[in-house]
Amino acid sequence: MNPSEPLGIVPIPEAARPKPPQAPVRWTLLILLWLAFFLNQADRQIFSVVLPLIRTELGLTDAELGLIASALVWTYGLLVPVAGFIGDRFSRRNIIGFCLLFWSGATLFTGLCSSVVQFVLLRGVGTGGGEAFYAPSANAMLGENYRHNRSFVLSIHQSAVYFGIILSGLIAGYIGERYGWRHAFYLFGGLGIVLAAVFFRLIPEDVPAAGPASQQESTTQIVATARAIIRKPTVILLTLGFGCMVFVNVGYLTWMPSFLVDKFGLSLTQAGFSALFYHHAGAFLGVLSGGKLADHFARVNPRNRLVIQALGLLLGAPFIYWISMSQSQAMTYAALFGFGIFRGWYDSNIVASLYEVVAPTIRSSAYGLMLACAFLIGASAPYLLGVLKPTLGLTIGLASLSGVYVVGGLLIGAGAIWFFEADKEHSL
Repeated sequence: MNPSEPLGIVPIPEAARPKPPQAPVRWTLLILLWLAFFLNQADRQIFSVVLPLIRTELGLTDAELGLIASALVWTYGLLVPVAGFIGDRFSRRNIIGFCLLFWSGATLFTGLCSSVVQFVLLRGVGTGGGEAFYAPSANAMLGENYRHNRSFVLSIHQSAVYFGIILSGLIAGYIGERYGWRHAFYLFGGLGIVLAAVFFRLIPEDVPAAGPASQQESTTQIVATARAIIRKPTVILLTLGFGCMVFVNVGYLTWMPSFLVDKFGLSLTQAGFSALFYHHAGAFLGVLSGGKLADHFARVNPRNRLVIQALGLLLGAPFIYWISMSQSQAMTYAALFGFGIFRGWYDSNIVASLYEVVAPTIRSSAYGLMLACAFLIGASAPYLLGVLKPTLGLTIGLASLSGVYVVGGLLIGAGAIWFFEADKEHSL
Protein backbone atom coordinates (compact mmCIF):
# COMPACT_ATOMS: atom_id res chain seq x y z
CA MET A 1 0.00 0.00 0.00
CA ASN A 2 1.19 3.49 -0.79
CA PRO A 3 2.15 5.14 2.52
CA SER A 4 0.56 8.39 1.39
CA GLU A 5 -2.86 6.72 1.21
CA PRO A 6 -5.02 6.57 4.36
CA LEU A 7 -5.43 3.29 6.20
CA GLY A 8 -8.48 1.36 5.04
CA ILE A 9 -8.81 3.11 1.68
CA VAL A 10 -8.11 0.67 -1.13
CA PRO A 11 -6.72 2.42 -4.23
CA ILE A 12 -8.40 1.82 -7.57
CA PRO A 13 -6.19 -0.10 -10.01
CA GLU A 14 -5.34 2.03 -13.03
CA ALA A 15 -7.09 -0.34 -15.41
CA ALA A 16 -10.29 -0.10 -13.37
CA ARG A 17 -10.35 3.69 -13.16
CA PRO A 18 -13.10 5.41 -15.18
CA LYS A 19 -11.67 6.74 -18.43
CA PRO A 20 -12.14 10.46 -19.06
CA PRO A 21 -14.92 11.04 -21.61
CA GLN A 22 -14.18 12.31 -25.09
CA ALA A 23 -13.87 16.07 -25.61
CA PRO A 24 -17.48 16.75 -26.79
CA VAL A 25 -18.90 14.85 -23.80
CA ARG A 26 -16.48 16.61 -21.44
CA TRP A 27 -17.65 20.01 -22.62
CA THR A 28 -21.29 18.93 -22.41
CA LEU A 29 -20.61 17.83 -18.85
CA LEU A 30 -19.02 21.17 -17.93
CA ILE A 31 -21.86 23.16 -19.53
CA LEU A 32 -24.61 21.17 -17.81
CA LEU A 33 -22.83 21.28 -14.45
CA TRP A 34 -22.38 25.03 -14.88
CA LEU A 35 -26.13 25.41 -15.46
CA ALA A 36 -26.92 23.17 -12.49
CA PHE A 37 -24.62 25.17 -10.23
CA PHE A 38 -26.19 28.36 -11.60
CA LEU A 39 -29.62 27.18 -10.41
CA ASN A 40 -28.11 25.85 -7.18
CA GLN A 41 -27.05 29.36 -6.24
CA ALA A 42 -30.01 31.18 -7.76
CA ASP A 43 -32.52 29.03 -5.86
CA ARG A 44 -30.62 29.72 -2.66
CA GLN A 45 -30.61 33.49 -3.22
CA ILE A 46 -34.24 34.08 -4.22
CA PHE A 47 -35.38 34.28 -0.60
CA SER A 48 -32.97 37.09 0.27
CA VAL A 49 -34.02 39.14 -2.76
CA VAL A 50 -37.77 38.96 -2.07
CA LEU A 51 -37.30 39.03 1.72
CA PRO A 52 -38.87 42.52 2.12
CA LEU A 53 -42.00 41.35 0.27
CA ILE A 54 -42.28 38.20 2.39
CA ARG A 55 -41.82 40.24 5.58
CA THR A 56 -44.56 42.66 4.55
CA GLU A 57 -47.08 40.04 3.39
CA LEU A 58 -46.60 37.50 6.18
CA GLY A 59 -45.57 39.87 9.02
CA LEU A 60 -42.40 37.98 9.93
CA THR A 61 -39.75 39.49 12.25
CA ASP A 62 -36.10 40.03 11.29
CA ALA A 63 -35.08 37.21 13.64
CA GLU A 64 -37.57 34.83 12.00
CA LEU A 65 -36.32 35.76 8.53
CA GLY A 66 -32.74 35.21 9.68
CA LEU A 67 -33.73 31.84 11.13
CA ILE A 68 -35.18 30.75 7.78
CA ALA A 69 -31.96 31.74 6.02
CA SER A 70 -29.82 29.97 8.61
CA ALA A 71 -31.94 26.79 8.43
CA LEU A 72 -30.83 26.17 4.85
CA VAL A 73 -27.16 26.54 5.76
CA TRP A 74 -27.49 24.32 8.84
CA THR A 75 -29.18 21.59 6.80
CA TYR A 76 -26.57 21.90 4.09
CA GLY A 77 -23.77 21.63 6.61
CA LEU A 78 -25.22 18.55 8.31
CA LEU A 79 -25.88 16.61 5.10
CA VAL A 80 -22.93 17.53 2.90
CA PRO A 81 -20.49 15.05 4.55
CA VAL A 82 -22.99 12.28 3.83
CA ALA A 83 -23.10 13.55 0.25
CA GLY A 84 -19.32 13.41 0.05
CA PHE A 85 -19.09 9.78 1.14
CA ILE A 86 -21.92 8.79 -1.19
CA GLY A 87 -20.21 10.64 -4.03
CA ASP A 88 -17.15 8.38 -3.72
CA ARG A 89 -19.21 5.17 -3.81
CA PHE A 90 -22.15 5.66 -6.17
CA SER A 91 -22.68 7.05 -9.67
CA ARG A 92 -22.00 10.78 -9.47
CA ARG A 93 -24.16 11.36 -12.54
CA ASN A 94 -27.16 9.87 -10.73
CA ILE A 95 -26.44 11.76 -7.52
CA ILE A 96 -26.25 15.10 -9.36
CA GLY A 97 -29.36 14.45 -11.45
CA PHE A 98 -31.56 13.36 -8.55
CA CYS A 99 -30.43 16.10 -6.16
CA LEU A 100 -31.07 18.73 -8.87
CA LEU A 101 -34.58 17.34 -9.29
CA PHE A 102 -35.17 17.30 -5.51
CA TRP A 103 -34.00 20.82 -4.66
CA SER A 104 -35.77 22.28 -7.69
CA GLY A 105 -39.04 20.68 -6.61
CA ALA A 106 -38.56 22.07 -3.09
CA THR A 107 -37.87 25.53 -4.54
CA LEU A 108 -41.03 25.40 -6.64
CA PHE A 109 -43.19 24.45 -3.64
CA THR A 110 -41.59 27.17 -1.48
CA GLY A 111 -43.81 29.52 -3.45
CA LEU A 112 -46.77 28.04 -1.57
CA CYS A 113 -45.38 28.80 1.93
CA SER A 114 -47.30 30.95 4.41
CA SER A 115 -45.55 30.31 7.76
CA VAL A 116 -42.08 30.12 9.30
CA VAL A 117 -42.38 26.35 9.77
CA GLN A 118 -43.23 25.82 6.11
CA PHE A 119 -40.29 27.96 4.98
CA VAL A 120 -37.92 26.09 7.27
CA LEU A 121 -39.11 22.71 6.00
CA LEU A 122 -39.28 23.50 2.27
CA ARG A 123 -36.55 26.09 1.81
CA GLY A 124 -34.32 25.12 4.73
CA VAL A 125 -34.57 21.33 4.79
CA GLY A 126 -35.82 20.64 1.24
CA THR A 127 -33.74 23.05 -0.85
CA GLY A 128 -30.74 22.96 1.49
CA GLY A 129 -30.80 19.18 1.77
CA GLY A 130 -31.00 18.67 -1.99
CA GLU A 131 -28.25 21.20 -2.73
CA ALA A 132 -25.92 19.51 -0.21
CA PHE A 133 -25.50 16.53 -2.53
CA TYR A 134 -24.42 18.57 -5.55
CA ALA A 135 -20.99 20.11 -4.93
CA PRO A 136 -18.94 17.10 -3.71
CA SER A 137 -19.89 14.93 -6.69
CA ALA A 138 -19.77 17.72 -9.29
CA ASN A 139 -16.35 19.01 -8.26
CA ALA A 140 -14.94 15.48 -8.05
CA MET A 141 -16.17 14.74 -11.59
CA LEU A 142 -14.59 17.88 -12.94
CA GLY A 143 -11.36 17.30 -11.01
CA GLU A 144 -10.99 13.83 -12.55
CA ASN A 145 -11.82 14.87 -16.12
CA TYR A 146 -9.63 18.01 -16.26
CA ARG A 147 -6.49 17.03 -14.39
CA HIS A 148 -3.99 19.32 -16.15
CA ASN A 149 -6.00 22.56 -15.94
CA ARG A 150 -7.96 21.74 -12.82
CA SER A 151 -7.99 25.18 -11.19
CA PHE A 152 -9.10 26.91 -14.39
CA VAL A 153 -11.94 24.46 -15.12
CA LEU A 154 -13.11 24.53 -11.50
CA SER A 155 -12.96 28.31 -11.73
CA ILE A 156 -15.26 28.26 -14.76
CA HIS A 157 -17.65 26.06 -12.79
CA GLN A 158 -17.35 28.40 -9.80
CA SER A 159 -18.30 31.37 -12.01
CA ALA A 160 -21.83 29.92 -12.16
CA VAL A 161 -22.18 31.04 -8.53
CA TYR A 162 -21.82 34.68 -9.54
CA PHE A 163 -24.09 34.54 -12.57
CA GLY A 164 -26.69 32.61 -10.58
CA ILE A 165 -26.69 35.10 -7.73
CA ILE A 166 -26.61 38.20 -9.97
CA LEU A 167 -29.38 37.10 -12.32
CA SER A 168 -31.52 35.73 -9.49
CA GLY A 169 -31.27 39.16 -7.86
CA LEU A 170 -32.42 40.91 -11.01
CA ILE A 171 -35.06 38.40 -12.14
CA ALA A 172 -36.50 37.56 -8.72
CA GLY A 173 -36.69 41.26 -7.80
CA TYR A 174 -38.46 42.10 -11.06
CA ILE A 175 -40.92 39.20 -10.83
CA GLY A 176 -41.54 39.85 -7.14
CA GLU A 177 -42.44 43.53 -7.68
CA ARG A 178 -44.73 42.85 -10.64
CA TYR A 179 -46.22 39.42 -10.09
CA GLY A 180 -45.58 38.62 -6.41
CA TRP A 181 -42.72 36.87 -4.64
CA ARG A 182 -44.24 33.41 -5.04
CA HIS A 183 -43.82 33.40 -8.83
CA ALA A 184 -40.03 33.80 -8.50
CA PHE A 185 -39.87 30.42 -6.75
CA TYR A 186 -42.16 28.84 -9.36
CA LEU A 187 -39.94 30.00 -12.23
CA PHE A 188 -36.56 28.88 -10.91
CA GLY A 189 -37.90 25.62 -9.51
CA GLY A 190 -39.48 24.72 -12.85
CA LEU A 191 -36.28 25.44 -14.77
CA GLY A 192 -34.35 23.08 -12.49
CA ILE A 193 -36.78 20.22 -13.10
CA VAL A 194 -36.33 20.62 -16.87
CA LEU A 195 -32.53 20.72 -16.53
CA ALA A 196 -32.55 17.51 -14.48
CA ALA A 197 -34.32 15.70 -17.33
CA VAL A 198 -31.76 17.01 -19.85
CA PHE A 199 -28.86 15.98 -17.60
CA PHE A 200 -30.11 12.38 -17.33
CA ARG A 201 -30.60 12.29 -21.11
CA LEU A 202 -27.16 13.57 -22.17
CA ILE A 203 -24.68 12.41 -19.50
CA PRO A 204 -23.81 8.69 -19.38
CA GLU A 205 -23.76 6.88 -16.07
CA ASP A 206 -20.29 6.70 -14.52
CA VAL A 207 -18.48 4.11 -12.37
CA PRO A 208 -18.27 4.84 -8.61
CA ALA A 209 -14.91 6.47 -7.81
CA ALA A 210 -14.03 4.19 -4.89
CA GLY A 211 -15.77 1.11 -6.22
CA PRO A 212 -18.79 -0.70 -4.73
CA ALA A 213 -18.56 -1.70 -1.09
CA SER A 214 -20.60 -3.56 1.50
CA GLN A 215 -22.19 -1.67 4.39
CA GLN A 216 -19.46 -2.82 6.77
CA GLU A 217 -16.71 -1.90 4.30
CA SER A 218 -18.29 1.51 3.71
CA THR A 219 -18.40 2.22 7.45
CA THR A 220 -14.74 1.23 7.79
CA GLN A 221 -13.80 3.47 4.86
CA ILE A 222 -15.77 6.42 6.25
CA VAL A 223 -13.96 6.17 9.59
CA ALA A 224 -10.60 5.78 7.84
CA THR A 225 -11.32 8.80 5.64
CA ALA A 226 -12.21 10.98 8.63
CA ARG A 227 -9.05 9.90 10.45
CA ALA A 228 -6.89 10.60 7.41
CA ILE A 229 -8.34 14.10 7.10
CA ILE A 230 -8.09 14.95 10.80
CA ARG A 231 -4.42 13.97 10.85
CA LYS A 232 -3.59 16.78 8.40
CA PRO A 233 -3.39 20.25 9.99
CA THR A 234 -3.51 21.87 6.55
CA VAL A 235 -6.97 20.42 5.93
CA ILE A 236 -8.17 21.63 9.34
CA LEU A 237 -6.88 25.17 8.72
CA LEU A 238 -8.34 25.23 5.20
CA THR A 239 -11.68 24.21 6.70
CA LEU A 240 -11.59 26.86 9.42
CA GLY A 241 -10.66 29.50 6.83
CA PHE A 242 -13.54 28.29 4.67
CA GLY A 243 -15.85 28.62 7.67
CA CYS A 244 -14.83 32.28 8.05
CA MET A 245 -15.53 32.90 4.38
CA VAL A 246 -18.95 31.18 4.56
CA PHE A 247 -19.89 33.18 7.67
CA VAL A 248 -19.21 36.43 5.80
CA ASN A 249 -20.81 35.26 2.57
CA VAL A 250 -24.14 34.02 3.91
CA GLY A 251 -24.48 37.05 6.16
CA TYR A 252 -23.78 39.42 3.26
CA LEU A 253 -26.04 37.59 0.80
CA THR A 254 -28.96 37.46 3.21
CA TRP A 255 -29.00 41.08 4.35
CA MET A 256 -27.29 43.20 1.68
CA PRO A 257 -30.42 43.77 -0.47
CA SER A 258 -32.36 44.91 2.60
CA PHE A 259 -29.39 47.09 3.65
CA LEU A 260 -29.51 48.99 0.33
CA VAL A 261 -33.29 49.37 0.53
CA ASP A 262 -33.03 50.85 4.03
CA LYS A 263 -29.90 53.00 3.51
CA PHE A 264 -30.44 54.43 0.03
CA GLY A 265 -34.18 53.95 -0.51
CA LEU A 266 -33.77 51.71 -3.55
CA SER A 267 -36.59 49.70 -5.04
CA LEU A 268 -36.55 45.92 -4.59
CA THR A 269 -35.38 45.35 -8.17
CA GLN A 270 -32.62 47.98 -7.87
CA ALA A 271 -31.45 46.68 -4.50
CA GLY A 272 -31.53 43.02 -5.60
CA PHE A 273 -29.46 43.85 -8.66
CA SER A 274 -27.01 46.29 -7.08
CA ALA A 275 -26.33 44.21 -3.96
CA LEU A 276 -25.30 41.26 -6.10
CA PHE A 277 -24.09 42.56 -9.47
CA TYR A 278 -21.10 44.69 -8.49
CA HIS A 279 -19.75 42.16 -6.03
CA HIS A 280 -20.15 39.17 -8.31
CA ALA A 281 -18.94 40.97 -11.42
CA GLY A 282 -15.72 41.53 -9.49
CA ALA A 283 -15.78 37.94 -8.25
CA PHE A 284 -16.14 36.63 -11.80
CA LEU A 285 -12.97 38.46 -12.82
CA GLY A 286 -11.30 37.42 -9.60
CA VAL A 287 -12.10 33.73 -9.89
CA LEU A 288 -10.74 33.49 -13.43
CA SER A 289 -7.59 35.50 -12.66
CA GLY A 290 -7.12 33.67 -9.37
CA GLY A 291 -7.39 30.29 -11.08
CA LYS A 292 -4.85 31.27 -13.73
CA LEU A 293 -2.46 32.72 -11.14
CA ALA A 294 -2.73 29.62 -8.96
CA ASP A 295 -2.17 27.20 -11.86
CA HIS A 296 0.90 29.22 -12.92
CA PHE A 297 2.53 29.53 -9.52
CA ALA A 298 1.53 26.01 -8.44
CA ARG A 299 3.95 24.69 -11.05
CA VAL A 300 6.70 26.23 -8.93
CA ASN A 301 5.20 25.15 -5.59
CA PRO A 302 1.67 23.77 -5.00
CA ARG A 303 1.47 25.70 -1.70
CA ASN A 304 0.92 28.84 -3.78
CA ARG A 305 -2.71 27.82 -4.23
CA LEU A 306 -3.14 28.40 -0.49
CA VAL A 307 -1.18 31.65 -0.65
CA ILE A 308 -3.58 32.99 -3.30
CA GLN A 309 -6.51 32.06 -1.06
CA ALA A 310 -5.03 33.72 2.02
CA LEU A 311 -4.30 36.91 0.07
CA GLY A 312 -7.85 36.91 -1.26
CA LEU A 313 -9.30 37.05 2.26
CA LEU A 314 -6.77 39.50 3.70
CA LEU A 315 -7.01 41.93 0.78
CA GLY A 316 -10.80 41.63 0.66
CA ALA A 317 -11.31 42.54 4.33
CA PRO A 318 -10.96 46.36 3.98
CA PHE A 319 -13.51 46.41 1.17
CA ILE A 320 -16.09 44.68 3.39
CA TYR A 321 -15.67 47.48 5.94
CA TRP A 322 -16.00 50.17 3.24
CA ILE A 323 -19.21 48.58 1.90
CA SER A 324 -21.01 49.38 5.13
CA MET A 325 -19.36 52.67 6.01
CA SER A 326 -19.45 54.39 2.60
CA GLN A 327 -21.85 57.31 2.48
CA SER A 328 -22.60 57.23 -1.23
CA GLN A 329 -23.97 54.59 -3.56
CA ALA A 330 -20.97 54.95 -5.89
CA MET A 331 -18.46 54.23 -3.12
CA THR A 332 -20.56 51.33 -1.85
CA TYR A 333 -20.64 49.77 -5.31
CA ALA A 334 -16.88 50.28 -5.79
CA ALA A 335 -16.27 48.56 -2.46
CA LEU A 336 -18.58 45.70 -3.48
CA PHE A 337 -16.56 45.27 -6.68
CA GLY A 338 -13.23 45.20 -4.82
CA PHE A 339 -14.63 42.77 -2.27
CA GLY A 340 -15.67 40.58 -5.20
CA ILE A 341 -12.26 40.58 -6.89
CA PHE A 342 -10.51 39.15 -3.86
CA ARG A 343 -13.38 36.85 -2.92
CA GLY A 344 -12.88 35.37 -6.41
CA TRP A 345 -9.18 34.76 -5.67
CA TYR A 346 -10.25 32.72 -2.67
CA ASP A 347 -13.05 30.86 -4.45
CA SER A 348 -10.86 29.81 -7.38
CA ASN A 349 -8.83 27.49 -5.17
CA ILE A 350 -11.28 26.12 -2.60
CA VAL A 351 -11.34 22.69 -4.21
CA ALA A 352 -7.90 22.72 -5.87
CA SER A 353 -6.11 23.56 -2.60
CA LEU A 354 -7.87 20.74 -0.78
CA TYR A 355 -7.00 18.29 -3.56
CA GLU A 356 -3.31 19.06 -3.02
CA VAL A 357 -3.46 17.51 0.46
CA VAL A 358 -5.92 14.60 0.19
CA ALA A 359 -5.68 11.30 -1.71
CA PRO A 360 -7.66 10.99 -4.98
CA THR A 361 -9.81 8.13 -3.65
CA ILE A 362 -11.32 10.27 -0.87
CA ARG A 363 -11.61 13.69 -2.52
CA SER A 364 -15.40 13.75 -2.64
CA SER A 365 -15.60 12.59 0.98
CA ALA A 366 -12.97 15.09 2.13
CA TYR A 367 -14.71 17.96 0.35
CA GLY A 368 -18.01 16.92 1.92
CA LEU A 369 -16.52 17.05 5.42
CA MET A 370 -14.88 20.38 4.68
CA LEU A 371 -18.16 21.86 3.46
CA ALA A 372 -20.02 20.50 6.48
CA CYS A 373 -17.70 22.08 9.03
CA ALA A 374 -17.49 25.38 7.13
CA PHE A 375 -21.23 25.75 6.68
CA LEU A 376 -22.00 24.81 10.27
CA ILE A 377 -19.53 27.52 11.33
CA GLY A 378 -21.06 30.10 8.98
CA ALA A 379 -24.73 29.16 9.31
CA SER A 380 -25.44 31.42 12.28
CA ALA A 381 -24.49 34.65 10.48
CA PRO A 382 -27.95 35.49 9.02
CA TYR A 383 -29.67 34.78 12.33
CA LEU A 384 -27.15 36.77 14.40
CA LEU A 385 -27.34 39.76 12.07
CA GLY A 386 -31.14 39.57 12.20
CA VAL A 387 -31.14 39.51 16.00
CA LEU A 388 -28.68 42.43 16.20
CA LYS A 389 -30.36 44.50 13.48
CA PRO A 390 -32.92 46.27 15.74
CA THR A 391 -30.17 47.43 18.17
CA LEU A 392 -26.82 47.79 16.40
CA GLY A 393 -28.18 48.09 12.86
CA LEU A 394 -26.99 46.43 9.67
CA THR A 395 -24.22 48.99 9.13
CA ILE A 396 -22.22 47.89 12.18
CA GLY A 397 -23.15 44.25 11.71
CA LEU A 398 -21.97 44.04 8.11
CA ALA A 399 -18.81 46.08 8.81
CA SER A 400 -17.79 43.64 11.56
CA LEU A 401 -17.63 40.84 8.98
CA SER A 402 -14.30 42.27 7.78
CA GLY A 403 -12.61 40.99 10.94
CA VAL A 404 -13.84 37.47 10.21
CA TYR A 405 -12.15 37.64 6.79
CA VAL A 406 -8.85 38.61 8.42
CA VAL A 407 -9.01 35.62 10.77
CA GLY A 408 -9.70 33.29 7.84
CA GLY A 409 -6.77 34.63 5.83
CA LEU A 410 -4.37 34.18 8.75
CA LEU A 411 -5.52 30.57 9.30
CA ILE A 412 -4.95 29.58 5.67
CA GLY A 413 -1.62 31.41 5.60
CA ALA A 414 -0.51 29.44 8.66
CA GLY A 415 -1.38 26.20 6.88
CA ALA A 416 0.62 27.19 3.81
CA ILE A 417 3.70 28.22 5.80
CA TRP A 418 3.96 25.58 8.52
CA PHE A 419 2.09 22.42 7.51
CA PHE A 420 1.64 22.15 3.75
CA GLU A 421 4.93 20.43 2.90
CA ALA A 422 4.28 17.62 5.35
CA ASP A 423 0.64 17.18 4.31
CA LYS A 424 0.75 17.44 0.52
CA GLU A 425 -0.13 14.51 -1.76
CA HIS A 426 2.15 13.53 -4.62
CA SER A 427 -0.50 12.03 -6.94
CA LEU A 428 -2.72 13.97 -9.34
